[in-house]
Amino acid sequence: MRVEVLTGAALEAALDDVARLRIEVFRAFPYLYDGAFDYERAYLQTYRDSENAVLVGAFDGETLVGAATGTPLEDHAEDFAVAFAGHDLALDQIFYCAESVLLPQYRGRGIGHQFFDKREAHARRLGRQKVVFCSVQRPKDHPLRPSNYAPLDPFWRKRGYQPLQGAVAQFSWKDVGHASETAKPLQFWIRDLD
Repeated sequence: MRVEVLTGAALEAALDDVARLRIEVFRAFPYLYDGAFDYERAYLQTYRDSENAVLVGAFDGETLVGAATGTPLEDHAEDFAVAFAGHDLALDQIFYCAESVLLPQYRGRGIGHQFFDKREAHARRLGRQKVVFCSVQRPKDHPLRPSNYAPLDPFWRKRGYQPLQGAVAQFSWKDVGHASETAKPLQFWIRDLD
């Protein structure tokens, strides 16, 4: 196993594999995402377009088995404008950690920490003062919630992240087993960089 930072051409070359990982990993609870490859390729265009984007890849040999992405928050300003309205934050000082996806058989090996460590280091190199990410909010009694589901909140808190009160984005996607898209709330979490 190796975990490495990809930027520029190496990042672009890995994005189709990131699309496949997103579709596979986000199909599980809590995202329940019924993904499509063409949509994923369009969504990931942000990372092709941003000169300050980062992709942290986890490789088993030459196979990408996990990925975490990030960009300066202003690359997503239009998507997140409502969520950050009313907060006295300089968006150009914030780095956005987007997806973090890892195949289940590779979890529990510290790769999630490496994903955050490397993205936070990239944010520091860019001179950012804060890092945010968002997580989907599902009801505790959701019918597809597995009985052994454990939220990642304790992991995030251990890394110094806290929910940013009132910072909730709304995104729509089609859930597994549904015919159309529905809006879901995503809570932002934030931490100061040292």
